[in-house]
Amino acid sequence: MAKILILYYSRDGGTARMAQHIARGVESVAGAEALLRTVPEVSAVSEKVADSIPDSGAPYASLNDLENCDGLALGSPTHFGNMAAALKYFLDSSTPLWFSGALSGKPAGVFTSTGSMHGGHETTLLSMMLPLMHHGMLLLSLPCNEIALRETVSGGTPYGPSHCSEADAELTEHEKRLCWVLGERLAKAALALKGAF
Repeated sequence: MAKILILYYSRDGGTARMAQHIARGVESVAGAEALLRTVPEVSAVSEKVADSIPDSGAPYASLNDLENCDGLALGSPTHFGNMAAALKYFLDSSTPLWFSGALSGKPAGVFTSTGSMHGGHETTLLSMMLPLMHHGMLLLSLPCNEIALRETVSGGTPYGPSHCSEADAELTEHEKRLCWVLGERLAKAALALKGAF
């Protein structure tokens, strides 16, 4: 069994909806399991101590979830062309996993949502890739022969799925498809790579 961690932060629900579609793609592959996890908000004044269990939605992630996954989908809303502080804060705590090489050789992909077409989809995806590369993860993109990637008029990039909620909070069919494709690719890659590194 390959466990794919879908780790995300979502404020208004767009990124959470994307995570659910990625999970469906993961679970379309025999032998793969999707684990949905989120991170608590952080305070701008001082570190916020959050309850260990959120009021609703996915459970909070732990470093053990990250260490024990066979693949990772990392998602965040776009905040001025960058990932949200809450997700960055969690990733900054992953230094012990970097020292041990726990994530090296595992497949990873990224996804984002934003309120406008030019809100920084691609720079946010790239910003999320940087810590994953430092961990030695193998980054997966969306394939150029995926029709939904060529036909979308809202979200979607070669770097990973994206969602534009400018006109409608619901994901378009193309956006849903691209999330599903990322999940499927991560599951297949994780199964193929399991134990290879």
